Amino acid sequence: MKIITWNVNSIRARHDRLLALLARHEPDVLCLQELKLEEAKFPWDEVRAAGYHAAVLGQKSYNGVAILSRTAPEDVRRGMGDGEEDGHARLISARLHGIRVYSAYFPNGGTPDSDKYAFKLAWMARLEKKLRTEHTPDEALALCGDFNVAPTDLDVKNVEKWADTVLCRPDARAALERIRGVGLIDSLRRLRPEEGNLYSYWDYQMLGFPKNDGLRIDHVDVTAPLAERLLEVRIDREERKGKQPSDHAPVIATFA
Repeated sequence: MKIITWNVNSIRARHDRLLALLARHEPDVLCLQELKLEEAKFPWDEVRAAGYHAAVLGQKSYNGVAILSRTAPEDVRRGMGDGEEDGHARLISARLHGIRVYSAYFPNGGTPDSDKYAFKLAWMARLEKKLRTEHTPDEALALCGDFNVAPTDLDVKNVEKWADTVLCRPDARAALERIRGVGLIDSLRRLRPEEGNLYSYWDYQMLGFPKNDGLRIDHVDVTAPLAERLLEVRIDREERKGKQPSDHAPVIATFA
């Protein structure tokens, strides 16, 4: 079974790339983030023609998440479901192949002294509470997406440059560790614990990709029942190349 997560950074801009990725990798599940469109404008027909079902939570111009799958998704859940309406389309989940799969687009956070950063930490705390309340560590679960957090300095090329940003601050990293504390395992580090130069995001500015000035902020986190089935986790750097790429590369996890 193959699960991919990818911040597509606009379905409209990456429409052809999305269809090409489905054809190239043939994933069982593809989690998308930052769709930047409403559900009515999602390319339903093209995705269906490619052999995929889709569960979508859209929003005009911003955010948006989706789960594409070979089999029809069951028990689709949109949002936090905690009664706190924030107007952000950032979380969707479904049951597929007996696994609860989440596609999550964590808030970026802007700058450390902004309201956006406070919102990011509060959103992460809400997600931790949701996972702790609704799931158990022995349940097969995958939390996939753009977490907007590089977990350690090993996940950052230029540590000094990024150290005090919202992607690397200690409180953001601690919030991610609390989320993982519900029983989630970083799938890439499960198989490649000490390997460096593994990045999934490169800023469009200042030749970020050619200089490999990257960060690993896109993740496939899994509970133990799935971690035991892990065969491979890799980052598709090729998708970051060429004409009009997303600033994120897909992360691909393969399971027995």
